[in-house]
Amino acid sequence: MRALSHPVRLALIEALSVQGPLTATQAGQLIGESPTTCSFHFRQLAKYGFVEEAGPMPGRSRPWRVTRLGWSMESDPDDETPAGRERDLAARHLGDVALERQLERHRTHRPKSERTHTIWWVTPDEADELQGEIDKLVMRYRDRLHDPAARPADAGPVEVVILTHPFA
Repeated sequence: MRALSHPVRLALIEALSVQGPLTATQAGQLIGESPTTCSFHFRQLAKYGFVEEAGPMPGRSRPWRVTRLGWSMESDPDDETPAGRERDLAARHLGDVALERQLERHRTHRPKSERTHTIWWVTPDEADELQGEIDKLVMRYRDRLHDPAARPADAGPVEVVILTHPFA
């Protein structure tokens, strides 16, 4: 989780997820960082298995690609060991950083974005069922992220952020 908690690393993962393999120079142009900075952070992400070299290109170019799309943060709030507390803190920090980036993109694209808010009265089992249905719906087009050939000609990336939590 620490590997992803850096804003540059999150930006690199996001750029690779949307654009596909990129060199440090290409990524730097997209996220507004120097190629040297991107190269350093690509190596850090590779160290923890989030990215890998995408294969040879002409010259000295080293393109990188994500090794997996998406990530999940699991922590155990009942784990009171120092390692458990550290994992929980890291998970919360990563979640906060990622959410702030998502909200900023939403604010930037406000005229073209949709927003829905509602409150439901559900049991814990119903909440789990609802989350499963939402996950299934959101993942319907995930194959297009892996396979650019599956994308319709007029398709573009749309970020979906769904937050569910007790209202208290």
